[in-house]
Amino acid sequence: MSVYEDVLYEVTDGVAVVTLNRPQSLNAYTVAMGQGLKSAVADAEADAEVRIIVLTGAGRGFCAGADMNLLQKITPGATSATQAQEVKRDLGGVPSRDAETDYGGRFGYFLQARKPVVAALNGPAAGLGLVLALYADVRFAGSDAKFTTSFAQRGLIAEHGISWLLPRLIGPAHALDLLLSARKLGAAEAERIGLVNKVFPQETFMQEVMAYARALARSVSPRSTAVIKAQIWKALRQDFNAALALADGEMQKSFASSDFKEGIAHYLEKRAPAFTGS
Repeated sequence: MSVYEDVLYEVTDGVAVVTLNRPQSLNAYTVAMGQGLKSAVADAEADAEVRIIVLTGAGRGFCAGADMNLLQKITPGATSATQAQEVKRDLGGVPSRDAETDYGGRFGYFLQARKPVVAALNGPAAGLGLVLALYADVRFAGSDAKFTTSFAQRGLIAEHGISWLLPRLIGPAHALDLLLSARKLGAAEAERIGLVNKVFPQETFMQEVMAYARALARSVSPRSTAVIKAQIWKALRQDFNAALALADGEMQKSFASSDFKEGIAHYLEKRAPAFTGS
């Protein structure tokens, strides 16, 4: 197991599990955690054995937001302690997407990553913690999880891209409700409005999430998932004809790939696939 400050990292069965690791403070976000998190994602991107990245929190919470002790020290015009210079890691680049120009900011590297990111929201996600979850490609919640934007109750605004991400996930009306009221909502409501993909019972939560992640790791082409992820995030900034032209071009490239040949072969031969990502 590799170790980073305030973050745990472990790879099993093609799945990299990145765990925010300050359970005594419900994994409140710090500069060190931000550095460890970005390094862990970059290492997962660089590891050919990793197909899927799962992001979760240690203990009973996912992330309670920015560490309040750091927020208290912020002065007007000063750089926030949570916005200090973080490590820069090369995430490689993604097919058919100018990721760095399309999606920047503190957490844009999750969207730049070629590998699917699954957020396993095991407990409370508030403020910056909720923003972090929105940068994942898929979100699952434990049945005991609670969510809040919290910004308006702290005299803050919709931070770090949440004003763009949240309405696209749950619609403007729901997004405005959650941002303006800063109210708490439970896992069931989060699933109903589309904030999370699915809720699993708390008792079996991580087993269910890992079963999903392992199924992706062993049964689908990593080349396909990289391109599909790129297409979806790119399409949010394209018109239909541009998205269609991109898809047509990528389809031709896929026909020439090893994973396409393997996709046909394993189906005809009635065996498990052996995708290589090429």
